Amino acid sequence: MIAVAGASILMAMAMGFYVFGLRSFGAIGNYTDLDSKSRQGLDLMLGEIRQASTIVNFTPAGATRVLTVSSTNSPTYTSTFTWDSTTRLLTWAKTGQATRTLLTGCTNWNFAFYLRAPITNGVFVPTANQKRTKLISMSWTCTRTNVFKANTESVVTAEVVLRNLQE
Repeated sequence: MIAVAGASILMAMAMGFYVFGLRSFGAIGNYTDLDSKSRQGLDLMLGEIRQASTIVNFTPAGATRVLTVSSTNSPTYTSTFTWDSTTRLLTWAKTGQATRTLLTGCTNWNFAFYLRAPITNGVFVPTANQKRTKLISMSWTCTRTNVFKANTESVVTAEVVLRNLQE
């Protein structure tokens, strides 16, 4: 009886470690995938915004947020980034190309506009004037649920300068 009780305790401990290991490996896989997709989406967005010469349209609040930039340099294009809170997708539509999904499971996307020159200590001045915007600050959060209902979350922040701003 003592041997059976001891073996039961050891089996329960082994099962606990096994479940803990499964949960940890699932979370690590989720973090790796979320970070990879966020990095890829960020690279695409920064490349498009950096080459833009003007902000055409924006909706920085609400259930659907939109940022549209365009370039008057050769080649000319318009890129629209759209976040939908119900589908939790961040998409990218570029002139002449099919709409691409940049992020899935995106629970939040925020952006703000800033003027060209910072004031003291490198602090940039916020602006609502899209024609004078030189810097766009963005952040987003992506989440995924693990097998055991544990959430995995990835937060990304970035600042991008419109290099070709026409003033």
